[in-house]
Amino acid sequence: MKLDGIDIDSTLKEMEAILADEKALSPSLRSMIGVLILLVKLLSHRMGLNSHNSSKPPSSDPNRLKSTRTRSGKKPGGQKGHPGATLTQIEEPDEVELICIDRRSLPKGRYEDMGVEKRQVFDIEICRHVIEYQAQILADETGQIFVAPFPAGVSKAVQYGNTLKAHAVYLSQYQLLPYQRIQDYFGEQLHIPLSQGSLFNFNKEAFARLADFSAITKDKLARAERLHVDETGINIEGKRHWLHCASNALWTDFFAHEKRGCEAMDARGILPRFSGVLCHDHWKPYYRYTGCSHALCNAHHVRELTCAHEQDKQAWAGKMKTLLEDINKAVHVAGGSLEQDQAKPFRSRYRRLLKQAEIECPAPAQRQHQGKRGRVKRSKSRNLLERLIHYEDDVLRFMENPDVPFTNNQGESDIRMTKVQQKISGCFRSMEGAEIFCRIRGYLSTCRKQGVKSSRAMEMLFEGKLPDFAG
Repeated sequence: MKLDGIDIDSTLKEMEAILADEKALSPSLRSMIGVLILLVKLLSHRMGLNSHNSSKPPSSDPNRLKSTRTRSGKKPGGQKGHPGATLTQIEEPDEVELICIDRRSLPKGRYEDMGVEKRQVFDIEICRHVIEYQAQILADETGQIFVAPFPAGVSKAVQYGNTLKAHAVYLSQYQLLPYQRIQDYFGEQLHIPLSQGSLFNFNKEAFARLADFSAITKDKLARAERLHVDETGINIEGKRHWLHCASNALWTDFFAHEKRGCEAMDARGILPRFSGVLCHDHWKPYYRYTGCSHALCNAHHVRELTCAHEQDKQAWAGKMKTLLEDINKAVHVAGGSLEQDQAKPFRSRYRRLLKQAEIECPAPAQRQHQGKRGRVKRSKSRNLLERLIHYEDDVLRFMENPDVPFTNNQGESDIRMTKVQQKISGCFRSMEGAEIFCRIRGYLSTCRKQGVKSSRAMEMLFEGKLPDFAG
């Protein structure tokens, strides 16, 4: 790595060589200098990490450049055949305003009405809508009173309507607006007083209404042929917890728990029943579930191989990265998977590369660990190499199984908005709030995958209905 034109790695090697030749140094000073060299190595390695060779997000890259595109020769804007999203006139406008010609401004003569020229302006109305129900009261000759029944759900003198509740929950759980901003919006834009306690109650009501849907989702995912899983840290009442995600192309389930491993996964009850292909990033507890096949995320492997090649100068890592990308391209060209005779040469190249890597990145000598407990410490490059060796089938499962993707992007993209929520709000104030977020967010994610818009999904929920696909 270079910093201000100085090659850090070569400079450290020179210093280590000088330190080895210097015999007059005291043991304490030699140890201190050794510690300083180690710190410089660690810090320089950390400075060299970015979104291409680690799990750091692109937003953290210093002075990141936009990717350059080659000129296509096409004109800017939408191309022919592109559906577009341009406004078009509708047949039944909400309001029609007829503009008549002032005949006094026309030359004298006779004129024939030839119709109209239409122009439409699309706008919105932001206003409250209050319905007052007036139930008729009758009394018979004996004085007995009879009152007309109010519609179902209308039980108070003043109450919020279902559409308002659905809109508030949509803003809170999908648009991730804080309670204070939602309260300001209803007060300033709609002139409706709305307390933060009421907002929380709306979310609780949505949570309760989704109990059956949550059970359906878990059952669908447990019986699916492929499942993507991931987890991310969340803050609940200032303490570290974990949000677990299990999803596929049609269903999403989120679950908050204080643990990250199997205890949390077992509590959710999806993975213990799953028997398909489980896609993940090699978090070891996933391998406790032996009733299913496993597929590892190669996007992680590509980043780790890039780091091993650039930071640790491992030549085999660069070749392995190229090989995985070549296999992925071949799979796309073949339409999703390779035949056995097509896959065999790639597998042979994979194994040859790993044999070369064993020479370039050998395991640490066992004698260095004599008298100590546990496994001999390995470098990150060596750990990556051993994973690629021992989990070959899981790394290359995408090559021959058309249902297995190259990456675990489905799971990672589904869980990404959780990080946005944490950036906005900082934390969840209670476990109950986290559970509400998980269930509602999973419902909205699933609805969008199934072609139901989030706003409509919330309206249906407060109307007492579930989407047709949940039947």
